[in-house]
Amino acid sequence: MSTKTQLLVIGGGPGGYTAAFHAADKGLQVTLVDIRKNPGGVCTWVGCIPSKALLHISKLIHEAAEAKKWGIDFGTPKIDINKLRDYKNNVVNKLTGGLGQLAKMRKVNFIEGKASFVNSSSVIVEKTGGGSEEIIFDSCIIATGSIPTKVPGLSIDSPNVIDSTGALELIDIPKKLLVVGGGYIGLELGSVYAAIGSKVTVVEMMPGLLPGADRDLVNVLAKRIDQIMEAVYLETKVVEVKKVKNGLQVRFDGANVKEPVQVFDKVLVSVGRRPVTTGFGLENTKVKIDPKGFIVVNSQMRTDDINIYAIGDIVGNPMLAHKAFAEGRTAVEALLGNKTAFEPNAIPAVVFTDPELAWTGLTETEAKEKGIKYEVAKYPWAASGKATSIDRNDGLTKLIIDPDTQRILGVGMVGVGAGDMIAEGTLAIEMAALAKDLALTIHPHPTLSETISGAAEVYYGEAIEYYRPKRK
Repeated sequence: MSTKTQLLVIGGGPGGYTAAFHAADKGLQVTLVDIRKNPGGVCTWVGCIPSKALLHISKLIHEAAEAKKWGIDFGTPKIDINKLRDYKNNVVNKLTGGLGQLAKMRKVNFIEGKASFVNSSSVIVEKTGGGSEEIIFDSCIIATGSIPTKVPGLSIDSPNVIDSTGALELIDIPKKLLVVGGGYIGLELGSVYAAIGSKVTVVEMMPGLLPGADRDLVNVLAKRIDQIMEAVYLETKVVEVKKVKNGLQVRFDGANVKEPVQVFDKVLVSVGRRPVTTGFGLENTKVKIDPKGFIVVNSQMRTDDINIYAIGDIVGNPMLAHKAFAEGRTAVEALLGNKTAFEPNAIPAVVFTDPELAWTGLTETEAKEKGIKYEVAKYPWAASGKATSIDRNDGLTKLIIDPDTQRILGVGMVGVGAGDMIAEGTLAIEMAALAKDLALTIHPHPTLSETISGAAEVYYGEAIEYYRPKRK
C-alpha cells in the first residue's frame, strides 16, 4: 500500500508538530509520522514538560520550608510518590492529547510508527500496531530530535543507572542519588529529587557548573545548589560504577573528593544529548551529516537533498524546543517558495532551577573568547523592592552593551522567574535596541522586570534605587 502527500514530517516533537500544523494552516496536505501515539516528542512526553511539572512541586516544597522564617509552619511535607507521578502523567497526557486533537482538527494525517527513507521521495513506515505503508512525498521535513548521550564506562546493566527519561518516570525516591553532569538537565532533575527527599550528589568534570554560562550568574545559582545538595564535586570524574550488595559503588577521581569510593542507590547520567540521525535510511538520500553527527542545512533549513529539510536538535546547537519551533516555520515557508531564512540574532536559554538562570544573545564569556568589545551593566536584586518583598534577593540582572553604539548585545539574569523575563532581552536584541531604550521604557512597579531597566540605568550612572556612579 502506498499513499501520496505534499509534505511528510518525520518526528512529532516541538519542531515537527509546529511544521506540520503550520503547513496544514497554509493549505498543504500533511502527513506526520512519530513513534508515539500523539505528537509532542521528547519535550512534551519525557523532557521539558514533565520536568517543569516536577520543578513546580520542588519550588513549592522549598517555599513551604522557607515560610517558617515568616511565621508560617506547614510542617514536614509528606510525599505520596504515586500521586506525584499521576500529577506529572496527567500534565503530559493533557498536552499530548491536545496536540493529537489539534492534528485532527487540521486534518493532518498522523501515523504512529517509524519512517525509513527508500529514496529522496519516499519512505516506508513500519506502523506501531502492525503493517507498513509506503509514503511518497513532494517535500519532507526531518525532525527526529535527540537522545541522551551515553558514557561507555557508566553503561552497566542495571535499572538503577538511569538517564533523564528514567528519572522522570519517578519510580521511587532513592535515599542517595548521584547525578553525573552539572549541566541544566542534571541540576534541574537533581533539584527535584533533593526536594522530595533524596540526598543528592552532583559530579561535574569542568571547574564550574553549567559550563559556558557566565560565572557571575552561575555563582548565584551555585550557592543555592550547595545548600540543597548533599555534595557538589567539581573537576571530578566518575571512573567506575559497579553493582554491590547495597547499591552502586562509584569511584571518583578528583582532588576535592574526600571519599573517592561511595555507594549510591541510583546514578543519573546527564552529560548531554546527541542527534538522532541514524537508523532511518538517510544513506538512501543526498542528505549530508557533519563530523559531529548533525544534518547539514542552509539558512532555509534545506539539506543537500532539494526536497528534504531538517529542523530542531538534529541540525545543531542549541538543542532547545523554541529554536525548533522557529526552524519549523522557516522550513515550511521556504518549501512554499517564500523569502525566508532562519537568522536569529538571539536565542534565549533558561535553566529552570531555583533560582532560574537565563541568558540571550552574546554572553560575557563569548565576548571575551571572540575578542568583541563590550561593557557590562549589572543590577543586583538586593536593590529590588519586589525581590525584597518576596524574600528572594538572590538575583542579578546584567546587560552586555556595545560601547561604541550602546546597542544591547546580550542579557543575562539569575533569580526567581528569570525565564519568564528573558524574552524582553531577546526582543531588545532583535530590535537593535539601545541601553537608553531599556532605561526609558516604563516598567511596572514593584516587579522583578524593573531590574532590566535598572541595569540600563546603571550603565548611565542614573539608577535611582542603586547608587552606582558611571565610571569615567
